[in-house]
Amino acid sequence: MALTLVLLALFGIAMAHFEGVVVVYLRKAIAMIDSPSTKNVVDSIPERYLHIEMTREAATIVMLLLIAYLTGSSWVEKGVFFLWTFAFWDLFYYLSLYILIKWPPTLKTIDVLFLIPVPWIAPVWFPIGVSSLTIITIIVLYIFKILV
Repeated sequence: MALTLVLLALFGIAMAHFEGVVVVYLRKAIAMIDSPSTKNVVDSIPERYLHIEMTREAATIVMLLLIAYLTGSSWVEKGVFFLWTFAFWDLFYYLSLYILIKWPPTLKTIDVLFLIPVPWIAPVWFPIGVSSLTIITIIVLYIFKILV
């Protein structure tokens, strides 16, 4: 299981960078590359493009679900693998954006986390905290042989 967790973490990191690059291009295309927050920008994006962005978000979740389904041997393991990969993807998505465009400028920066089913808006520290706790919890469960 340890090798699977490492490989899923690498998958999540690679996927995060890929999505980070896509978001850099999206931000440039809609002229928000230097915007400190994404909260107000959502209202200015044409609805058609918001729907397109929602399909990208849905595709991301489908990819994470499929990789977990293909690697896990039980439903519990599949769930753990989904949460693990999602957490690495989420953490490294923000790291990738910061490396590429120095965004978010602070952990207090407000972001639109998801658009599905409605916009989820929160400071960046929230998804980073949840993802970090998810990774730590899975590591502790693995170390104490609760996850085998």
